[in-house]
Amino acid sequence: QVQLVESGGGLVQAGDSLRLSCAASERTFSSYGLGWFRQAPGQGRQFVAAITWNGYRTLYADSVKGRFTISRDGAKNTVYLQMNSLKAEDTAVYYCAVAIRFTTIVNNYDSWGQGTPVTVSS
Repeated sequence: QVQLVESGGGLVQAGDSLRLSCAASERTFSSYGLGWFRQAPGQGRQFVAAITWNGYRTLYADSVKGRFTISRDGAKNTVYLQMNSLKAEDTAVYYCAVAIRFTTIVNNYDSWGQGTPVTVSS
């Protein structure tokens, strides 16, 4: 099972930007989808963005469309989430994950990182 390690979270003010990184221990050719999810206190894990391993396709939640950008660096086995114009409602623990298909469905992802917290003060 691939190991994933997120980094880049922190405390910022509304309107600021952050870039999250997710480093994979290996490139798993059977893994087709790479995703970012988030979980706010008292809420379930929500889809944020996904990208195919080759980078050809992306998907975003409506709440982040136009503000967040998912990308990947195949040479570094790393996926990024650039978050701009952050809002207080973006506050959550952010997780990266891999799946055997390109999907927004959390239960289809079978490898998860430990999460990195993002706090946006208003």
